[in-house]
Amino acid sequence: MTEKKQIVFYTAFSPNGHKIAITLEELGLDYDVVHVNLPAIQHKEPWFLEINPNGRIPALTDTLEDGTPISLFESGSIQQYLVDRYDKDHKISYPPGTKEFYQTNNWLFFQNAGIGPMQGQANHFLRYNLSDLPEQYSKDRYTNETRRLYRTLDKHFQDSKSRFLVGDKPTIADIAISSWANVLGFAGVEIDEFPHVKEWQQRMVQRPAVQRGYNSPKKVDLDSLSKDKQAFNTYLKTNEAWIRHGMEADANKAHISNGHM
Repeated sequence: MTEKKQIVFYTAFSPNGHKIAITLEELGLDYDVVHVNLPAIQHKEPWFLEINPNGRIPALTDTLEDGTPISLFESGSIQQYLVDRYDKDHKISYPPGTKEFYQTNNWLFFQNAGIGPMQGQANHFLRYNLSDLPEQYSKDRYTNETRRLYRTLDKHFQDSKSRFLVGDKPTIADIAISSWANVLGFAGVEIDEFPHVKEWQQRMVQRPAVQRGYNSPKKVDLDSLSKDKQAFNTYLKTNEAWIRHGMEADANKAHISNGHM
């Protein structure tokens, strides 16, 4: 009988999921993967909402040292938990209280509050047509803000003497941003615009753990897929269906909660 692993990682193909997969791989942790089927709306089923009440991937369950089970969601929170709990040798982190620890948090929150939301919205408005409203402003707004954030990142690498965001080793901040830089073209922005970011990203993708993380729970090569127009459109339509379902469900719940039936 196969022993069930303590850490269970719930994910789908997503840069936020890749952040956790790479962190787990860099730390050499033993874990099980549950592929959450987004087109089947599994992320809204009761069993998953018990783990993440926000109904989003990634999520992770574990057991604390005193035997208490814990559920974690929000990728930045999961990354911080994993290094706090398991990175005793500080392979991809720095000791709490050090200058480097706080600098790492700067860039981790830069990704979670900036690159992730803005690039994610750029993806949404550029690739999915879910409204009859004029959309060019939305595309330009989020794509240009994504571009600005990567310019900020590029200048940091240009001015820094370090090979990574903080010091000479990758941290959870590098992992977080690299996972989004890996799919930057999907947002309509070319990484060639940012030569220092591109050089750093090439350094990141050479790491075996990063490659394994990018392929979790399955490999989707968006660059190659985009060259096949029919296959790319099929991929977008599949995503569009579950995105639309979620938007309509959220709108209906809001309508009911406001006293309208």
